[in-house]
Amino acid sequence: MNTANKYFVIDFDSTFTKVEGLDELAGVALQDSPQREHVTQQISQITNQGMEGVLSFSESLEQRISLLKAHRNHLPPLVEKLKTKVSDSFRRNQVFFDEYAPQVLVVSSGFKEFITPIVAEFGIQPENVFANTFEFDEEGYIVGYDQENVLSKDKGKVQQLKALNLKGDVYVIGDGYTDYEIREAGLANKFYAFTENVNRGMVMDKADHIAPTLEEFLYDNKLPMSLSYPKNRINVLLLENIHADAKALFEKEGYNVETIPGALDEAELSEKIKDVHILGIRSKTHITRKALENANRLMVVGAFCIGTNQIDLDACLEKGVLTFNAPYSNTRSVVELAIAQMIMLMRNIPDVSAKMHQGVWQKSAANSNEIRGKKLGIVGYGNIGKQLSVLGEALGLDVYYYDVVEKLALGNATKCASMEELLAKVDIVSLHVDGRAENRDIFGKKYFDLMKDGVIFMNLSRGFVIDIAALKEAIESGKIRGTSVDVFPKEPKTNQETFISELRGLPNTILTPHIGGSTQEAQKNIANYVPTQVFNYVNKGDTFGSVNFPNLQLPEQRNAHRLIHVHENVPGVLAKINDVLNSHGVNILGQYLKTNENVGYVITDVDKEYDKELIKQMREIPHTIKFRPLY
Repeated sequence: MNTANKYFVIDFDSTFTKVEGLDELAGVALQDSPQREHVTQQISQITNQGMEGVLSFSESLEQRISLLKAHRNHLPPLVEKLKTKVSDSFRRNQVFFDEYAPQVLVVSSGFKEFITPIVAEFGIQPENVFANTFEFDEEGYIVGYDQENVLSKDKGKVQQLKALNLKGDVYVIGDGYTDYEIREAGLANKFYAFTENVNRGMVMDKADHIAPTLEEFLYDNKLPMSLSYPKNRINVLLLENIHADAKALFEKEGYNVETIPGALDEAELSEKIKDVHILGIRSKTHITRKALENANRLMVVGAFCIGTNQIDLDACLEKGVLTFNAPYSNTRSVVELAIAQMIMLMRNIPDVSAKMHQGVWQKSAANSNEIRGKKLGIVGYGNIGKQLSVLGEALGLDVYYYDVVEKLALGNATKCASMEELLAKVDIVSLHVDGRAENRDIFGKKYFDLMKDGVIFMNLSRGFVIDIAALKEAIESGKIRGTSVDVFPKEPKTNQETFISELRGLPNTILTPHIGGSTQEAQKNIANYVPTQVFNYVNKGDTFGSVNFPNLQLPEQRNAHRLIHVHENVPGVLAKINDVLNSHGVNILGQYLKTNENVGYVITDVDKEYDKELIKQMREIPHTIKFRPLY
């Protein structure tokens, strides 16, 4: 965009600031009045009617002024208040005003008395402020306004722009119908409906372009801005009823968010994933290599759960797509369910409860035991296994565990040297293994035969680790006296699908629909944890906590541009990166490198001034997977 003869006409109320100046003045003036709430609501309603074009502007202005009861002395505190109410995206983009303030015109139906000192902080001179002025009586009370000023009349902004007779291209940014009228009159090239603070449907319908933030306007016109990419252009897709807190956090960050309640199959995801930058899933949506073929903009996959076996991590890595999960957030919920279920199974509650529902009263201590003093065997001593170990011991269980990785015992837990040793000893077996491929069908007839007769068996880990037919046989034979299963090899995608399993209808068997981590507390924790990891990557380049990328925790970015380069891990790429930087005379302020066996991740902080050709050349370095500048 050639900006030599460009003019940027910006509205003030609800655009430059988050609020309407007259509404705020009413609040200041009526601070100690019992009528404050009633009058301010009236003024706000009249303001909205004027902005939406329901009420003529002159009527709106006259009615508001008559309700104000404001004094000259109220203006200084109003100005101080408005300084704290400047729109966030305007605050962020001082870089634009530093360069283009002489071409910025603030055209407002508000009042110079409070507008001029606010915009002055952004380098906008008083002669570039076009607004109304108050009239005061002898005691200093506001009694009216200069009615000769065209901005006090209907279509005042149109009249003002005609009077200015600007020679060049004109771009208007505002939230009200009066801003659109400039474009309607043919006095502007484009009208941008600014929606950061307020959404007016009638105004948005008329706009050439909707700008949720100032960055959107600056990006659309190739003007300098504080962010490398407008956040409202970052598309987030959240599937499987992820807790509402996640959506709220992404929206607060400024992202464009879509939610879908159920899971998607491969074909559905392949279509939906186009143009998505951030994808959030739980356990039922599978991110396959084929689905990723259409992921033309995908940066991050957030698994709002512990497991990631539903994600092709290698395929994500090859496309430079990071994956984050929530390894700790639902640990307590899973452990509590495991403890509740082992107690119920030891007391034969599933069968007793079913008989009660049939009207059968069968009070007996037969086949009913305490868990105190029993031996609990934990297969998989990770985060969940360890917490189950601690709480189980507190309940009086003797705890044994087995893990393929050397793990330090907590409390008085006893480590077993083999699975066979553990199964021969314990009264309760609880599976808490991870989703690695080697764990598929590990629990079959061989292991069930090694268990004690009358054992309690529980699986709250992964559905595919059990041979379901062998488990059914062990239950029916009485080898297993009680079973709880929360995860299954094949699970319905939505709550509307029928659950089909050979385990249905078996005695003393608890079947739950993969709800180990499905508590409000756990889902809320996960919904807050995963977005934070995503923000750290998008905003800073941090990969710490990623399950498939080299983990790098970066310092804060200060007065620099950060160049993020993901490449295949082959020799010489870092040298080529530095050759490009050196050829452009770029001053490197800091550089960070981390690799794994497949990819290299290089972060370079550089001075802000550099030839934009540098960006093109960085993307063209051989073996580059992804590159993005960050500022």
